[in-house]
Amino acid sequence: MDPLILTQEMIAVLCVLGITMTLFVTEVVRVDLAAIMVMVLVGALSYLPGLENLADINQLFAGFSSNAVISIIAVMIIGAGLDKTGIMNKVAAVILKHGGTSEARLIPIISGTVGVISSFMQNVGAAALFLPVVSRISARTGLPLGRMLMPMGFCAILGGTMTLVGSSPMILLNDLIASANADLPQAAQMEPFDLFDPAPVGLALILSGIAYFVLFGRWVLPAASPRDDAAAGQSIAEYLKATYRLKADLVEVIVPEGNILVGQTLDDIMLAHHLYIIGTSYAGQKVIAPRVTTEILTPCRLAILGHRKVIEEICDIYGLTVLPGLEDFAEDFAATRAGVAEVVITPGSDVIGKTGRDLRFRQTHGMSLLAIHRGEETMSLVETDEHKAAMIGDIPFLAGDTLVVHTPWDMLSRLKQDRDFVVVTSDFPEEELRPKKVGWALLFFLLALGLILFSDVRLSLCLLIGAVGMIVTRVLSIDEAYESVGWSTVFLLASLIPLGMAVQNTGTAGWIAQQVLTLLDGWPIWALQAGVAVLATLFTLVMSNVGATVLLVPLAVSIAVAAGGDPAIFALTVAISTSNSFLIPTHQVNALIMGPAGYRVADFLRSGGIMTLLFLVVSQGVMALVY
Repeated sequence: MDPLILTQEMIAVLCVLGITMTLFVTEVVRVDLAAIMVMVLVGALSYLPGLENLADINQLFAGFSSNAVISIIAVMIIGAGLDKTGIMNKVAAVILKHGGTSEARLIPIISGTVGVISSFMQNVGAAALFLPVVSRISARTGLPLGRMLMPMGFCAILGGTMTLVGSSPMILLNDLIASANADLPQAAQMEPFDLFDPAPVGLALILSGIAYFVLFGRWVLPAASPRDDAAAGQSIAEYLKATYRLKADLVEVIVPEGNILVGQTLDDIMLAHHLYIIGTSYAGQKVIAPRVTTEILTPCRLAILGHRKVIEEICDIYGLTVLPGLEDFAEDFAATRAGVAEVVITPGSDVIGKTGRDLRFRQTHGMSLLAIHRGEETMSLVETDEHKAAMIGDIPFLAGDTLVVHTPWDMLSRLKQDRDFVVVTSDFPEEELRPKKVGWALLFFLLALGLILFSDVRLSLCLLIGAVGMIVTRVLSIDEAYESVGWSTVFLLASLIPLGMAVQNTGTAGWIAQQVLTLLDGWPIWALQAGVAVLATLFTLVMSNVGATVLLVPLAVSIAVAAGGDPAIFALTVAISTSNSFLIPTHQVNALIMGPAGYRVADFLRSGGIMTLLFLVVSQGVMALVY
């Protein structure tokens, strides 16, 4: 191998790499802005004498049309389409049923599922599909989003090492082996790998990643960020206590078959015991804000708002079972679906002088009236330290009254059209689920997935077929599709592509590789293999994993042949190690989760630093044992 001489262009690229890493680590500007600045710098330097080959000016912005960037845009739209139909709500409900609200149980379930899925589809696709699921789980459990997205994202990357279709480097591996065989003697020819040959390594990496976050997550995962706090919001009980000094808990109760409450109406129970029954579940049919005239049938479940101690005492008298947390109603009363809102009665409103009972408030508007705030006084069915309970259903409304209601967000959106009320609450999710479109959403998702797995159609086109199909069939509107794309992620990835191309095209990558391999000369085979793994890890941080694989596989094969090692194992080492990208948010998955979780580069350095070392130890250890 002829030695490469350090050129002026290589020095310029090394300087730009240094600037890039400095901007990323110090975070003096946002990482997406830093990436754009680097792209502009690479383009500007290409006009200087002696640096003309640093970048092809005509291709400087080609990253925005690259296969990777278009794929990530399309997969975000597909994920939003599935979420819009309510599928992701159901997936979240299933995970919560088995994982509860424990971080130690949820992380293995979520991360393991994503890891397995990403072994058969692009890891960024698996992560994008589960992003809304994890967001909903975070909202329902109160667990910070940042403590679940990183384990999910890292395991999505790890899952790509389990099969030959899990990531781009693994897909390229057999083609690169075939190309390298052309220059090898017959005795050194390599056999292509089968689909599941890397599975032992990939499975060990996924399990080690899950164990890492379960055992050490409390120390390495970031604490709740402001974005987490904003997303989680306050519970119903916290909101009522903080705003209106109403102390109440939301409790789910089981009414057993043949109970003495059979035939009683909800109104009877609420007035007798100063409780709000805001949900019923009977024979699999749930009703939120049920009519107060509804009679109790058994067996059923009730969602009750009131003092938990009082509820427990009443349940003990009537032989009811109080559950420790919400089960049947967890989905319906999640912060993403329903909550407490304020509605003001307008002057001249037709409801002035009428009571909630007169208006059949629950039946008409689909929301539960919790309190009436008038001047300095708050009247509610629940007794407080400041005043006795009031029969608020019998209090005539006055102009300017603030009605405190518990409502599904879709019902609150509809109330905005009613001139009798002014909806004061504004920070609620006004999303319209389209369950009738679930068939179209699944059809185009499965079509895209089938094309990826069983055809030679370009990945980005496969995903765009699914995305466009969802838009055409109105699973999503075109505006909703635009809104679903994380444009900061798109600009981060697209802007770094010119730097990766400069590292490769100017020979800088080859020069760095030669310097490292020269240092490894004479080392034992296991140490050479570990050195190749470290080199691949470093390269994938500053250039695309595809570029790193294409560049390093031939070098690794040459080293193996010269040292008497197995060239196929050295090639596999490169393909696996280019997934060891956890230190900074340059990998597509890391860039995807950075924005929603509010991560900083320091979070990746802390959590990803240990994960990088663990990846090297586990991958090399399993390869030594299995191969």
